[in-house]
Parts: sequence; C-alpha cells; structure tokens
Amino acid sequence: MLMLTGEYEHTIDEKNRLFISNKLRSQIDTEQYGSDFYLSMGANGILSLYPEKYFQQIALVGAPGSGAPDESVAYERLSFALASKVELDRQGRLLINEKLKQRAHLGATLTLVGVRDHIEVWNTEDWEHYLSDNLNSYQTQITQARQAQIQRQSREIEY
Repeated sequence: MLMLTGEYEHTIDEKNRLFISNKLRSQIDTEQYGSDFYLSMGANGILSLYPEKYFQQIALVGAPGSGAPDESVAYERLSFALASKVELDRQGRLLINEKLKQRAHLGATLTLVGVRDHIEVWNTEDWEHYLSDNLNSYQTQITQARQAQIQRQSREIEY
C-alpha cells in the first residue's frame, strides 16, 4: 500500500526544477509503483505528483460516480490534458512546465506534502495558511478517530 507522509520545504530554481526529497522518494516502492512520476492538476488547483504506475491505474478508472456522458468525457479530457509524465534527474529534481506552474500559482518557495497516495506541491505561504485554517478541525477529527479506535480495541479485548 502506498503511504506517503510528511511535509518538506524546497525551492524551485530558475529553470523550473524542483528537488524531491530523498526522504519522500524513499517512501515509494519503485518496483511496485515505478521510478517516474506524473504531475497533474489535483483537487482545489493543487499540483499533485503521482508515482507512474499508480497514476496509470487511477487515470484509467474514469470519472467516479458520473452518470452523464459529457461529465465522463470532460473528466477524461482534463485528466490527461493537465497531466505530464516527469522524470527525476540524477540530483532528484523534476521539471515543472510553465503552464502547470502558472495554473497552480506556484512561486519560488514550495512545500511538498505526502498525502497517502500522492505528493502535493504547495506554495509554502498557501500551505501555512491552509494549516492555520484547518488545524483545529483536524485536531477534533483525530481525537474522535483515536477514541473510536480505543473503543474498538476495548470491545475486542472483552471477547
């Protein structure tokens, strides 16, 4: 199972190259998921970096829950048009094309965030703002999840 975690601050250089931390790359089983990546526009306009074989699996699934043919066509069209295969160079950098960089409103200082099955590429300032806006809600959710897990474990011990 793919389990990407953590946040890593980096800068994008003058040639639009972004270094992908070895700590983040080492979380990916290259035999199972490949050593290349797909960079695509993700939810909320955030750039998402998927391991090659994983992206191929999810891209071919099609529009989830879409009943209308037009929605399926739009999903497929945008999924492939807004994605590009990227390879890391020997230094662990990838090239972000200018259009994707502009569409995602990326500046020079970025934060890479492991989000289970992909890496999100955020402007550091936007990421910090997102954290500020959502941290209290997250703390409530994690407390509830932890309590539910403890209750499940308690029931298992009783039997």
